[in-house]
Amino acid sequence: MNEPVTDSLEPSSGARDAAQSQPPEDAMKASAATSMGSPKALADAPSWERATLEKLVFASLREQRLARRWRTFVRLAWLLFFVTLGWLAFSEGVGTQNVSAPHTAMIEIKGEIASGAEASADLIVGSLRNAFEDTGAQAVVLLINSPGGSPVQAGIINDEIKRLKALHNKPVYAVVEESAASAAYYIAVSADKIFVDKASIVGSIGVLMDGFGFTGLMDKLGVERRLMTAGANKGFLDPFSPQTETQRAFAQAMLDQIHQQFIAVVREGRGQRLKESPETFSGLFWSGQQAIEIGLADQLGSLDFVAREVVKAEEIIDYTRRDNVAERLVKRFGVAMGSGVMSALSATGTLH
Repeated sequence: MNEPVTDSLEPSSGARDAAQSQPPEDAMKASAATSMGSPKALADAPSWERATLEKLVFASLREQRLARRWRTFVRLAWLLFFVTLGWLAFSEGVGTQNVSAPHTAMIEIKGEIASGAEASADLIVGSLRNAFEDTGAQAVVLLINSPGGSPVQAGIINDEIKRLKALHNKPVYAVVEESAASAAYYIAVSADKIFVDKASIVGSIGVLMDGFGFTGLMDKLGVERRLMTAGANKGFLDPFSPQTETQRAFAQAMLDQIHQQFIAVVREGRGQRLKESPETFSGLFWSGQQAIEIGLADQLGSLDFVAREVVKAEEIIDYTRRDNVAERLVKRFGVAMGSGVMSALSATGTLH
């Protein structure tokens, strides 16, 4: 009688031998495939791996494309920046030049008169030459709004105005807005006439040299100043060293000499119109109305008034040279560090 045959869960000896003969990784894959239970699951396993790899590859390609686009954008931005910088470097800082029609040439002197500033001798002298050389310019008007500055820069501008007036035989007028004090007035007296507003500030004919001394404070704090010099006066004006009477007298003599130069320029420019008094050259300043009364100015008048009524050429052309963007960048990045040190060390007199 035949025994009933049942399915056995035990693997056959052949299957056991095959499984034992496979490497561990293959055995694990075979076990996973067996657990999936069907041939379709075995076919799906490689598809899942391919999909994952494809996603990784596409993500990497997208990142590379974005990186390339960003590099291209940065390069184009830098190229545009340098092209713009080059264009600005070669562009003129003057609005209009060589205008043949009759007009009034205007040059603005604004802010501190100092080397490297908008009212530096370099820029103002260049503006003056352009204005005087233009055949259409009937006169040159200095539009002044400045509290003063360097006597050296003011002296250069004053001398150049007198030279150009004689060379081109053109009148020069100064129009004061808020102020023409100290070095600004030094420039104004080179004009044939000075026009002011009744509330303008005019004068301050004097020289000063300022600084600080910390010797007493250092003594209280117990700080010792160790300054070594070669030359008895090399540490002159050092704020941490005491000032001797000899050094003080030397500085005062230098200031007095510059003051006398200033006085001589004012007397030459104003001539008989100047009504001198003990206060005239004391460093005081006056309103525009008072300045007319004592001969520091001639009459009330604005820029438009001078162009229309005095020059008889109502069209006003601005010849003021100004630093363009490229020049400002060069000065800021190339000179700023050195200029700060030099400003701290310089001891030249300043007209304020």
